[in-house]
Amino acid sequence: MPNPKHILVLRFSAMGDVAMTVPVLKALTTQHPELKITVVTRAFFKPFFEDLENVTVYAADLKGKHKGVLGLYKLSKELKALHFDVVADLHNVLRSKILKFFFLGKKAVPLDKGRAEKKALTTGKYFKQLKTTHQRYADVFEALGFSINLSDPIFFKPKKINDNLKDFFSNKNLKNIGIAPFAAHDSKLYPIDKMKAVIADISKNYNVILFGGGAKEIVILNELEQEFSNVKSVAGKLNLQEELAIISNLDLMLAMDSGNAHMAAMLGKKVITIWGVTHPFAGFAPFNQPDDFALTADRTRFPLIPTSIYGNKYPEGYENAASSISEATIVSKIKEVI
Repeated sequence: MPNPKHILVLRFSAMGDVAMTVPVLKALTTQHPELKITVVTRAFFKPFFEDLENVTVYAADLKGKHKGVLGLYKLSKELKALHFDVVADLHNVLRSKILKFFFLGKKAVPLDKGRAEKKALTTGKYFKQLKTTHQRYADVFEALGFSINLSDPIFFKPKKINDNLKDFFSNKNLKNIGIAPFAAHDSKLYPIDKMKAVIADISKNYNVILFGGGAKEIVILNELEQEFSNVKSVAGKLNLQEELAIISNLDLMLAMDSGNAHMAAMLGKKVITIWGVTHPFAGFAPFNQPDDFALTADRTRFPLIPTSIYGNKYPEGYENAASSISEATIVSKIKEVI
C-alpha cells in the first residue's frame, strides 16, 4: 500500500486504557503531521482527544445501534464511508476483531497484549519490568510504518478555568493536589481511614481536590470535604470536560492504579500512584512518570504481588496489601515531588 494517510484507531474502553492512547497519539501526530487519525471509541471519552490536531473521534454506540454483530456491521459501513487506509487495533478484543473482519482488504495491526509475559509475571515465574502499554500502542503504529519516539513528550498548556470551576481551588495562595482514592477493584485501594490521615496532613498546606464517581464514593468524598478546610470534591458535580480542566491545573495528582492517574498523566501532570495487588511492572504505570513516583505494597509481606494484572484476583489476606504503605511515606513523597 502506498503511504497510508488516514489511520482508523480502535479502542472502546476502559477509561484508563483510552486515556493511555492520548500521549501516543500526540507523539504520532506531532512526529507525522501528514497523518489523519479517526479514533473509534465511546462518546463519553470524546473530551480526551479534543486538543489533538488531525484527530477526530467517531462515537461507537456499543449498547445501542452498534450492539452485537449486526450493530458492528452497521458501524463498519459507517466507518468505511470515512475512507480510511489502515486500522490500528489498540484494543484487540472480540468486537474489534469482528469489525476488522468487515473491513476485508484493509491492512489492520492488532495490539500485542503480551499475555504470556503477564501470566509469567502474575504466577511468580519472574519479577521484572514488562513493556509499557504506551510502548505496546506505539508498536502498532510502527508496524503500520510510523515509528514514534515517546521519550520527549509535548503537553498542552493548562486549560482555562471558568467561573464555575474557580470555587474548587479554595485558597489561591496554595498549590493544588488532586486525590483520587478509588479504583475498579477493592484490592487496589488504599484504606479510606489511612487516606483520611493523608488528607488531614496535606490539606494544612495545599488545596486538595477529590475525584471519584459512584454513589458511595460521592458520599465519602463529600464527608471528607465537610471535615477538612482547603478540601473540595468534584465527584458528581462536573462533566468529564470540566474534570479534565481542573486536572490540567493541578500541581500533582495522587491516585490508585486507576483511570484518574492516566488522565492526569496524559495532561502532563506529576502523578504519584499507590499500588495494592497490582504492580507497575505489568506495564500500566501512568505515562512519563519516574519509577519512584509509584508507591508499591511491601513484597516481603506480600510476595505474590502482582497477583493479577487488573486487581481482580488475589489470595486470601492480600485484599489490604496497599495498607503496607505508610501514611508518612505518602505524605513525604507528595512534599518531595511538589
